[in-house]
Amino acid sequence: MSKNKSILITGGCGFVGTNLAIYLKKELKNFSIYSVDILKKNYSKFNLNILKKKKIVNYKIDITSKKFLGIKKKFDFIIDCSADPAVEDSRKNTIRVFNNNLKTTLNILEKTKKDKSNIIFISSSRVYPIIESNKKFRLKSVSIFDEKTSTDGIKSIYGYTKYASELLIKEYSYIFNIKYIINRSGIITGPLQFGKVEQGLISLWLWRHLNKLKLNYIGYGGRGSQIRDVLYVDDFSLLIKKQILAFSKTNNELFCIGGGRSNAITLKQLTEKCRKITKNNFKINSVSETSKYDIPFFISSNKKIKKIYNWAPKTNINNILKFNLRWLKKDYKKIKKYF
Repeated sequence: MSKNKSILITGGCGFVGTNLAIYLKKELKNFSIYSVDILKKNYSKFNLNILKKKKIVNYKIDITSKKFLGIKKKFDFIIDCSADPAVEDSRKNTIRVFNNNLKTTLNILEKTKKDKSNIIFISSSRVYPIIESNKKFRLKSVSIFDEKTSTDGIKSIYGYTKYASELLIKEYSYIFNIKYIINRSGIITGPLQFGKVEQGLISLWLWRHLNKLKLNYIGYGGRGSQIRDVLYVDDFSLLIKKQILAFSKTNNELFCIGGGRSNAITLKQLTEKCRKITKNNFKINSVSETSKYDIPFFISSNKKIKKIYNWAPKTNINNILKFNLRWLKKDYKKIKKYF
């Protein structure tokens, strides 16, 4: 490949974006890596300093603005990691979430059309409908979600914005011949998660165990029975690398990606593992009432993506927790100031 290939990562100073930028910078020597991030989150500045050390340029621009469309540099790939990720918060701040997520996708597509770029969109497991379950559900027997699983039904405001973005990408592809890949992902975790609620379950649970902070089992009887699969960020980044390198052969595809059944865990099991690894044991309160936006379980099927890319997660749940905890302890004092 020629040495003038370039990749723009939107939301490049977020958790996923920063990890992905660092990984691709190391692995794809024939590509220049760029980030665009308005730095709204205070911990984004922490990640920006990491990108600067790796000599990765960040455009401090609001993606929903005209300034984003005015970026003169043309990119071969745009990887969209930007989103307002708080599912519960989307009930209270509906307009903000719609504006941030959908206007962002629209502007990225306009930039893609202008540059004749390829787009890789990071979607969400929340495009699938909320499953109402008053029955007990078990890790070994719950169904797995794949590309053919129906998306009909109530999702969440956040889930609708991600699903609408998928449809918008397909529409632009049909009209303007834009090549795309859509990855529907569940929980992604790893270093550079600060234990904040909006950054996901794994880092939140670890951070609060490390600091003996209050935790609740919420919903489904308050038993900690909810099930999620977990994908380590380096495994995710490896997949994106494979997709970039094989893009000419495997574009205009939708994939369901995640940790799969082997990396699925209940909230109660996660608690037990966090207690063991942090050596902190404290009572977790129970709230029986279930949120309208919570889902009882999600486990992704990697069957299609394994067949096409020969990819599967390498990092098991125990190592994921070990690597996350190592990072939290290493930068403990720096992370503490963000709370």
